[in-house]
Amino acid sequence: MTLEFAVDPELTETLRAQILACWTEVSNAGGAVGFVPPVTTEDVRPDAERLYAAVESGQDRLIIGRETGAAAAGAADGGRLAAVATLSGHLFRLTDHWRTVKRVMVHPDFQGRGYGLSLMAEVERVARAMGLEMITLDLRGGTGNDAFYKKCGYVEFGRLPGALRLSADDYRDRIYMVLPLRE
Repeated sequence: MTLEFAVDPELTETLRAQILACWTEVSNAGGAVGFVPPVTTEDVRPDAERLYAAVESGQDRLIIGRETGAAAAGAADGGRLAAVATLSGHLFRLTDHWRTVKRVMVHPDFQGRGYGLSLMAEVERVARAMGLEMITLDLRGGTGNDAFYKKCGYVEFGRLPGALRLSADDYRDRIYMVLPLRE
């Protein structure tokens, strides 16, 4: 089985439903993608609708990975949705040379297969093809995800202590990372 990527695929109703389901399942598995479990699709839907609108307006680029091969045979749209990320655009001319990576998700059924590394490599490939000079991301502290992004070449450039409130007594740092693309 392999992971095949599509950049800016058509946001069909089927794909929208798959992204919403993936986002909900990643969140309920403990993924740090904007929610604290438990969540329902109705909890996630408003954020998903904002993602779809940003993609449809051309502000954001959508990157999806589908697992293809024997297990995915017959799945709608060429394989089962396994991974999602966006490159978020800026509306400010002085920042046109970089983008922010958002909503990096690998469906729980596909974790542990290296798909996260493949997804981030595809994000980097798309960013380079766009002529970008750097890409940034931010993440929730206390998850260990910063080590993953360091494996992808990102370096930490700042932290905002206690910026994310998960509950009344659980505050996490917001960690900022960058991947320079200039050679």
